[in-house]
Amino acid sequence: MADLDQLSTPCDVQICDVTCDSFRIAWEMSTEDTDRVTHYFIDLRRKEGGEQNRFKHRDVPTKLVAKAVPLPMAVRGHWFLSPRTEYCVAVQTAIRQPDGDYQVSDWSQLVEFCTGDYAMDLLKQLLEKAQGVAGRQLRFTVFYRNQHPDYFQYARTECGGEMRPTLKDSSGSHGSPINGKLSGIFFSCNTEFDTGLPPNDSPYGPLRLQINAELLLNPSTHLYFADFYCMYTAYHYVVLVLAPAGSAGDLFCQSRLPQLDLADNPFLTYTPPQRQGDAPVFCHARDVILEVFFTEPVRLEHGTVQQISGRHQLMSLSTANAKKDPSCKVCNISVGR
Repeated sequence: MADLDQLSTPCDVQICDVTCDSFRIAWEMSTEDTDRVTHYFIDLRRKEGGEQNRFKHRDVPTKLVAKAVPLPMAVRGHWFLSPRTEYCVAVQTAIRQPDGDYQVSDWSQLVEFCTGDYAMDLLKQLLEKAQGVAGRQLRFTVFYRNQHPDYFQYARTECGGEMRPTLKDSSGSHGSPINGKLSGIFFSCNTEFDTGLPPNDSPYGPLRLQINAELLLNPSTHLYFADFYCMYTAYHYVVLVLAPAGSAGDLFCQSRLPQLDLADNPFLTYTPPQRQGDAPVFCHARDVILEVFFTEPVRLEHGTVQQISGRHQLMSLSTANAKKDPSCKVCNISVGR
Protein backbone atom coordinates (compact mmCIF):
# COMPACT_ATOMS: atom_id res chain seq x y z
CA MET A 1 0.00 0.00 0.00
CA ALA A 2 2.89 2.37 0.69
CA ASP A 3 4.05 2.05 -2.92
CA LEU A 4 0.55 2.85 -4.17
CA ASP A 5 0.55 6.03 -2.13
CA GLN A 6 3.83 7.28 -3.59
CA LEU A 7 3.66 10.19 -6.00
CA SER A 8 4.99 9.52 -9.46
CA THR A 9 7.97 11.47 -10.72
CA PRO A 10 6.95 14.35 -13.05
CA CYS A 11 8.10 13.68 -16.61
CA ASP A 12 8.15 15.33 -20.03
CA VAL A 13 8.65 18.82 -18.56
CA GLN A 14 7.93 21.44 -21.23
CA ILE A 15 8.69 25.17 -21.26
CA CYS A 16 6.78 27.57 -23.53
CA ASP A 17 5.86 31.25 -23.97
CA VAL A 18 9.29 32.35 -22.78
CA THR A 19 9.91 36.10 -22.40
CA CYS A 20 12.77 38.03 -20.82
CA ASP A 21 11.29 37.56 -17.34
CA SER A 22 8.62 34.84 -17.48
CA PHE A 23 7.71 31.44 -18.85
CA ARG A 24 5.01 28.79 -18.75
CA ILE A 25 5.74 25.28 -17.53
CA ALA A 26 3.89 21.95 -17.84
CA TRP A 27 4.67 18.27 -17.24
CA GLU A 28 3.06 14.88 -17.29
CA MET A 29 1.84 13.02 -14.19
CA SER A 30 -0.61 10.23 -13.53
CA THR A 31 -4.34 10.89 -13.39
CA GLU A 32 -4.37 9.71 -9.79
CA ASP A 33 -1.67 12.25 -8.88
CA THR A 34 -3.50 15.03 -10.69
CA ASP A 35 -6.50 14.48 -8.43
CA ARG A 36 -4.56 14.52 -5.15
CA VAL A 37 -1.53 16.79 -5.62
CA THR A 38 -1.92 20.03 -3.66
CA HIS A 39 1.36 21.83 -4.40
CA TYR A 40 4.16 22.13 -6.94
CA PHE A 41 7.79 22.74 -6.01
CA ILE A 42 9.75 24.40 -8.81
CA ASP A 43 13.52 24.84 -8.65
CA LEU A 44 15.14 27.22 -11.10
CA ARG A 45 18.73 28.42 -11.35
CA ARG A 46 21.18 29.73 -13.88
CA LYS A 47 22.74 27.09 -16.05
CA GLU A 48 26.33 27.95 -15.09
CA GLY A 49 28.23 25.27 -13.15
CA GLY A 50 27.72 24.31 -9.54
CA GLU A 51 25.44 21.90 -7.76
CA GLN A 52 21.72 22.31 -8.22
CA ASN A 53 20.34 23.96 -5.12
CA ARG A 54 17.29 21.72 -4.78
CA PHE A 55 15.59 21.46 -1.44
CA LYS A 56 14.59 18.07 -0.04
CA HIS A 57 11.63 16.79 1.93
CA ARG A 58 11.45 18.52 5.35
CA ASP A 59 13.82 21.29 4.20
CA VAL A 60 12.61 24.88 4.10
CA PRO A 61 11.84 25.57 0.42
CA THR A 62 14.22 28.11 -1.09
CA LYS A 63 12.57 28.23 -4.51
CA LEU A 64 8.94 28.47 -5.61
CA VAL A 65 6.15 26.61 -3.85
CA ALA A 66 2.88 27.00 -5.72
CA LYS A 67 -0.58 25.66 -5.06
CA ALA A 68 -1.58 23.11 -7.68
CA VAL A 69 -3.29 24.73 -10.66
CA PRO A 70 -4.13 23.43 -14.15
CA LEU A 71 -1.06 23.14 -16.35
CA PRO A 72 0.67 24.86 -18.06
CA MET A 73 1.36 27.23 -15.19
CA ALA A 74 2.58 30.77 -15.75
CA VAL A 75 5.71 31.69 -13.79
CA ARG A 76 6.35 35.40 -13.56
CA GLY A 77 7.62 37.66 -10.81
CA HIS A 78 8.73 34.83 -8.53
CA TRP A 79 12.38 35.33 -9.47
CA PHE A 80 14.29 38.25 -10.88
CA LEU A 81 14.96 36.50 -14.15
CA SER A 82 17.59 38.05 -16.39
CA PRO A 83 17.01 38.46 -20.12
CA ARG A 84 18.86 36.27 -22.58
CA THR A 85 20.14 33.96 -19.83
CA GLU A 86 20.27 30.16 -19.80
CA TYR A 87 18.44 28.50 -16.92
CA CYS A 88 17.70 24.96 -15.81
CA VAL A 89 14.50 23.96 -14.08
CA ALA A 90 13.17 20.87 -12.27
CA VAL A 91 9.82 20.18 -10.60
CA GLN A 92 8.38 18.12 -7.75
CA THR A 93 4.75 17.48 -6.96
CA ALA A 94 3.57 17.36 -3.35
CA ILE A 95 0.63 16.64 -1.08
CA ARG A 96 0.36 18.78 1.99
CA GLN A 97 -0.31 16.70 5.11
CA PRO A 98 -2.57 17.71 8.02
CA ASP A 99 0.52 18.40 10.16
CA GLY A 100 1.84 20.87 7.56
CA ASP A 101 4.52 18.54 6.24
CA TYR A 102 4.64 17.45 2.59
CA GLN A 103 4.60 14.11 0.86
CA VAL A 104 6.73 14.71 -2.25
CA SER A 105 7.61 13.03 -5.49
CA ASP A 106 11.14 12.64 -6.79
CA TRP A 107 12.54 15.56 -8.77
CA SER A 108 11.95 15.53 -12.50
CA GLN A 109 14.81 15.63 -14.93
CA LEU A 110 16.45 19.00 -15.50
CA VAL A 111 15.18 21.01 -18.46
CA GLU A 112 17.18 23.89 -19.91
CA PHE A 113 15.85 27.01 -21.58
CA CYS A 114 16.95 30.56 -22.35
CA THR A 115 15.04 33.74 -21.59
CA GLY A 116 14.40 36.27 -24.34
CA ASP A 117 15.29 39.88 -25.16
CA TYR A 118 13.37 42.90 -23.94
CA ALA A 119 9.99 42.98 -25.67
CA MET A 120 8.75 46.18 -27.28
CA ASP A 121 6.69 47.21 -24.25
CA LEU A 122 9.73 46.96 -21.96
CA LEU A 123 11.88 48.94 -24.38
CA LYS A 124 9.21 51.63 -24.35
CA GLN A 125 9.48 51.73 -20.54
CA LEU A 126 13.23 52.16 -20.90
CA LEU A 127 12.66 54.84 -23.53
CA GLU A 128 10.42 56.78 -21.14
CA LYS A 129 13.15 56.72 -18.51
CA ALA A 130 15.71 57.96 -21.03
CA GLN A 131 13.41 60.75 -22.16
CA GLY A 132 13.24 61.98 -18.59
CA VAL A 133 16.97 62.74 -18.40
CA ALA A 134 17.85 63.71 -22.00
CA GLY A 135 17.80 67.43 -21.23
CA ARG A 136 17.78 70.24 -23.75
CA GLN A 137 19.30 69.88 -27.19
CA LEU A 138 22.45 71.33 -28.74
CA ARG A 139 23.25 71.76 -32.40
CA PHE A 140 25.91 69.69 -34.13
CA THR A 141 27.16 69.30 -37.70
CA VAL A 142 29.27 66.12 -37.79
CA PHE A 143 29.24 62.53 -36.66
CA TYR A 144 32.64 61.25 -35.60
CA ARG A 145 34.39 58.00 -34.77
CA ASN A 146 37.56 57.84 -32.66
CA GLN A 147 39.92 54.93 -33.20
CA HIS A 148 43.57 53.88 -33.24
CA PRO A 149 45.66 54.23 -36.43
CA ASP A 150 45.56 50.45 -37.03
CA TYR A 151 41.78 50.57 -37.40
CA PHE A 152 41.83 53.12 -40.20
CA GLN A 153 44.84 51.48 -41.86
CA TYR A 154 43.00 48.15 -41.91
CA ALA A 155 39.95 49.82 -43.45
CA ARG A 156 42.12 51.27 -46.21
CA THR A 157 44.18 48.20 -47.05
CA GLU A 158 41.89 45.26 -46.24
CA CYS A 159 38.35 46.64 -46.63
CA GLY A 160 38.60 48.66 -49.83
CA GLY A 161 38.64 52.00 -48.05
CA GLU A 162 35.50 51.55 -46.02
CA MET A 163 34.56 50.99 -42.40
CA ARG A 164 32.44 47.86 -42.21
CA PRO A 165 29.71 46.99 -39.69
CA THR A 166 30.63 44.63 -36.86
CA LEU A 167 28.38 42.72 -34.49
CA LYS A 168 27.15 44.73 -31.49
CA ASP A 169 28.88 43.63 -28.27
CA SER A 170 27.16 42.82 -24.97
CA SER A 171 27.54 46.24 -23.35
CA GLY A 172 24.61 48.00 -21.78
CA SER A 173 21.31 46.36 -20.87
CA HIS A 174 21.57 42.61 -21.15
CA GLY A 175 18.12 42.44 -22.76
CA SER A 176 18.70 44.93 -25.59
CA PRO A 177 17.63 43.13 -28.80
CA ILE A 178 20.64 44.41 -30.77
CA ASN A 179 23.30 42.83 -28.49
CA GLY A 180 25.10 40.14 -30.43
CA LYS A 181 22.49 40.24 -33.20
CA LEU A 182 22.79 43.47 -35.19
CA SER A 183 25.89 44.71 -37.00
CA GLY A 184 26.80 48.35 -37.34
CA ILE A 185 29.37 51.08 -36.78
CA PHE A 186 29.30 53.26 -33.68
CA PHE A 187 29.47 57.02 -34.14
CA SER A 188 29.32 59.87 -31.67
CA CYS A 189 27.80 63.30 -32.10
CA ASN A 190 28.00 64.85 -28.64
CA THR A 191 29.56 68.32 -28.49
CA GLU A 192 30.98 70.51 -25.75
CA PHE A 193 28.27 72.96 -24.67
CA ASP A 194 30.70 75.89 -24.54
CA THR A 195 32.39 75.36 -27.93
CA GLY A 196 29.81 73.48 -29.98
CA LEU A 197 32.62 71.14 -31.09
CA PRO A 198 33.33 67.46 -30.37
CA PRO A 199 35.43 66.90 -27.23
CA ASN A 200 39.19 66.53 -27.64
CA ASP A 201 39.47 63.60 -25.22
CA SER A 202 38.67 60.07 -26.30
CA PRO A 203 38.88 56.61 -24.70
CA TYR A 204 39.00 54.94 -28.11
CA GLY A 205 42.10 56.32 -29.84
CA PRO A 206 43.98 59.41 -31.06
CA LEU A 207 42.51 59.56 -34.59
CA ARG A 208 39.06 60.86 -35.45
CA LEU A 209 37.01 60.42 -38.59
CA GLN A 210 34.51 63.24 -39.01
CA ILE A 211 31.65 62.97 -41.46
CA ASN A 212 28.95 65.43 -42.44
CA ALA A 213 25.87 64.69 -40.34
CA GLU A 214 23.57 64.67 -43.38
CA LEU A 215 25.33 61.65 -44.87
CA LEU A 216 24.01 59.46 -42.03
CA LEU A 217 20.97 61.33 -40.72
CA ASN A 218 18.52 62.33 -43.43
CA PRO A 219 14.93 61.65 -44.53
CA SER A 220 16.05 58.33 -46.07
CA THR A 221 17.13 56.88 -42.73
CA HIS A 222 15.06 55.51 -39.86
CA LEU A 223 15.97 56.17 -36.23
CA TYR A 224 15.36 53.64 -33.43
CA PHE A 225 15.84 53.59 -29.67
CA ALA A 226 17.88 50.55 -28.51
CA ASP A 227 19.15 51.08 -24.96
CA PHE A 228 19.63 53.32 -21.91
CA TYR A 229 22.23 52.49 -19.30
CA CYS A 230 25.05 53.63 -17.01
CA MET A 231 28.24 51.97 -15.76
CA TYR A 232 28.38 52.85 -12.05
CA THR A 233 29.00 56.51 -12.94
CA ALA A 234 26.96 59.70 -13.22
CA TYR A 235 27.08 59.40 -17.00
CA HIS A 236 24.12 57.85 -18.78
CA TYR A 237 24.27 56.45 -22.29
CA VAL A 238 21.53 56.23 -24.90
CA VAL A 239 22.04 53.84 -27.81
CA LEU A 240 20.27 54.77 -31.04
CA VAL A 241 20.22 52.83 -34.30
CA LEU A 242 20.34 54.65 -37.64
CA ALA A 243 19.33 52.39 -40.53
CA PRO A 244 18.72 53.39 -44.16
CA ALA A 245 15.07 52.75 -44.98
CA GLY A 246 14.55 49.27 -46.43
CA SER A 247 18.00 48.01 -45.46
CA ALA A 248 18.59 44.74 -43.63
CA GLY A 249 19.26 46.71 -40.45
CA ASP A 250 15.99 48.59 -40.85
CA LEU A 251 14.03 45.36 -41.32
CA PHE A 252 15.69 43.91 -38.20
CA CYS A 253 14.72 46.93 -36.09
CA GLN A 254 11.14 47.39 -37.28
CA SER A 255 9.64 44.67 -35.08
CA ARG A 256 12.13 44.88 -32.22
CA LEU A 257 12.85 48.55 -31.41
CA PRO A 258 10.72 51.68 -30.90
CA GLN A 259 11.06 53.97 -33.91
CA LEU A 260 11.64 57.67 -33.25
CA ASP A 261 10.41 60.64 -35.24
CA LEU A 262 13.44 62.24 -36.89
CA ALA A 263 12.09 65.73 -36.31
CA ASP A 264 10.54 65.24 -32.88
CA ASN A 265 12.38 63.21 -30.25
CA PRO A 266 14.53 64.23 -27.26
CA PHE A 267 17.77 62.57 -28.39
CA LEU A 268 18.74 63.20 -32.01
CA THR A 269 16.83 65.30 -34.52
CA TYR A 270 16.93 66.31 -38.16
CA THR A 271 15.07 69.47 -39.21
CA PRO A 272 14.87 69.92 -42.98
CA PRO A 273 15.80 73.25 -44.59
CA GLN A 274 13.10 75.85 -44.15
CA ARG A 275 14.00 77.81 -47.27
CA GLN A 276 15.85 77.07 -50.47
CA GLY A 277 19.56 77.39 -49.86
CA ASP A 278 19.29 76.74 -46.11
CA ALA A 279 21.07 73.80 -44.50
CA PRO A 280 19.26 71.22 -42.39
CA VAL A 281 19.59 71.53 -38.62
CA PHE A 282 20.88 68.67 -36.47
CA CYS A 283 20.54 68.53 -32.67
CA HIS A 284 21.60 66.10 -29.96
CA ALA A 285 20.58 65.70 -26.31
CA ARG A 286 22.90 67.54 -23.98
CA ASP A 287 22.55 65.50 -20.77
CA VAL A 288 23.19 61.96 -22.05
CA ILE A 289 26.01 60.44 -24.08
CA LEU A 290 24.64 59.28 -27.40
CA GLU A 291 25.99 56.16 -29.10
CA VAL A 292 24.71 56.08 -32.67
CA PHE A 293 24.87 52.67 -34.35
CA PHE A 294 24.81 53.00 -38.16
CA THR A 295 24.00 49.72 -39.86
CA GLU A 296 25.73 50.16 -43.24
CA PRO A 297 29.38 50.47 -44.41
CA VAL A 298 30.85 53.99 -44.52
CA ARG A 299 33.63 54.95 -46.90
CA LEU A 300 36.59 56.80 -45.43
CA GLU A 301 36.63 59.16 -48.40
CA HIS A 302 33.28 60.56 -47.27
CA GLY A 303 34.93 62.08 -44.20
CA THR A 304 38.26 63.32 -42.92
CA VAL A 305 40.63 61.56 -40.53
CA GLN A 306 42.74 63.73 -38.25
CA GLN A 307 44.65 63.62 -34.98
CA ILE A 308 42.85 64.86 -31.89
CA SER A 309 44.74 66.85 -29.31
CA GLY A 310 43.30 65.56 -26.04
CA ARG A 311 43.94 62.47 -23.92
CA HIS A 312 43.24 59.06 -25.40
CA GLN A 313 43.36 56.67 -22.45
CA LEU A 314 40.14 57.55 -20.65
CA MET A 315 39.21 53.88 -20.45
CA SER A 316 36.74 54.50 -17.64
CA LEU A 317 34.48 56.02 -20.29
CA SER A 318 34.91 53.20 -22.78
CA THR A 319 31.77 51.10 -23.15
CA ALA A 320 33.20 47.98 -24.81
CA ASN A 321 31.32 45.04 -23.22
CA ALA A 322 30.60 47.28 -20.22
CA LYS A 323 28.02 45.97 -17.77
CA LYS A 324 25.03 48.02 -16.77
CA ASP A 325 24.70 49.09 -13.15
CA PRO A 326 21.75 46.96 -11.94
CA SER A 327 21.18 49.16 -8.88
CA CYS A 328 20.69 52.46 -10.71
CA LYS A 329 17.14 53.74 -10.22
CA VAL A 330 17.41 56.09 -13.21
CA CYS A 331 18.05 53.58 -16.01
CA ASN A 332 16.59 50.26 -14.84
CA ILE A 333 13.10 48.89 -15.35
CA SER A 334 11.33 46.26 -13.26
CA VAL A 335 12.71 43.18 -15.00
CA GLY A 336 16.04 41.39 -14.97
CA ARG A 337 19.01 43.56 -15.87
